[in-house]
Amino acid sequence: MADKTNPGTLSNGPEWLFSFGVIADIQYADLEDGYNFYGSRRRYYRHSLFHLKGAIEDWNRESNMPCCVLQLGDVIDGYNAQNKTSEKSLELVMNAFKMLNVPVHHTWGNHEFYNFSRDYLTHSQLNTKFLEDRIAHHPETMPSENYYAYHFVPFPKFRFILLDAYDLSVLGIDQSSSKYQECMKMLREHNPNTELNSPQGLSEPQFVQFNGGFSQEQLTWLNDVLTFSDTNQEKVVIVSHLPIYPEASDSVCLAWNYRDALAVIWAHKCVVCFFAGHTHDGGYSEDPLGVHHISLEGVIETAPDSQAFGTIHVYPDKMLLKGRGRVSDRIMNYGKAVHT
Repeated sequence: MADKTNPGTLSNGPEWLFSFGVIADIQYADLEDGYNFYGSRRRYYRHSLFHLKGAIEDWNRESNMPCCVLQLGDVIDGYNAQNKTSEKSLELVMNAFKMLNVPVHHTWGNHEFYNFSRDYLTHSQLNTKFLEDRIAHHPETMPSENYYAYHFVPFPKFRFILLDAYDLSVLGIDQSSSKYQECMKMLREHNPNTELNSPQGLSEPQFVQFNGGFSQEQLTWLNDVLTFSDTNQEKVVIVSHLPIYPEASDSVCLAWNYRDALAVIWAHKCVVCFFAGHTHDGGYSEDPLGVHHISLEGVIETAPDSQAFGTIHVYPDKMLLKGRGRVSDRIMNYGKAVHT
């Protein structure tokens, strides 16, 4: 039976633990409105910055201040690279985030790699790995420097894990490197199209150039962190630019090896939610093991008179998503989901 309770009325309840914000696919550029790759959906490049500022003002005003915000990737648009405005646009977006009263955890998406190399991003303000939690006497839970991923604890017994969905990718890395060659080989084995961003005719349409995947090294690390969380009875939220569950995404926008990531998660009992961006239209599904997969609606395709962000209020038995504009309210019980 559907639970009609309004998440907004519950956030001050006696069992409330903490809250956090989510926003995805801002894709700011100082350009007039345009359209997506297929010419079918309008994009509000310049207004996306106003949406971000509105979200920040809203979070700063909340009676229960979010402990942090998860930025799910693609803060500036790839057009900035063509127009040589990447650094200027990034500075504008990061200056807006400085108005937020709580930390932001940045995830990297394909548009980060259209604008910058992986090395540049590692030394930029978009690297928030300094906010990571280090677990004493458990070196296996320390991520490698070969990918951008980390975990942190916003509240006792809750662990958040940021994944690098472009760990396997042909974007943002030196084309002469062995990793680039290996990733290009993998991509071409699954995608024979001349235009590697086209999924036309593919049996696995996620194998396009604007997507990526998770290395075995990163998945082994994820498994080790989840093993620790299982043992210590923690609840885990995972964050990635790319979705990994087909029912919460269109078939093209998934991570290359999403099945491998799901297999790791499904081998554990601790994961309650998986947040992603990338799809712009958003998506939601609860998988057979009770993990809630939320693909957040993209700011870039949100009209000026609407919004696209949310605040999640966390309780001992559930998470309540209070959406703004295009983002729906949602009640996510641990083990059972109800959409209001």
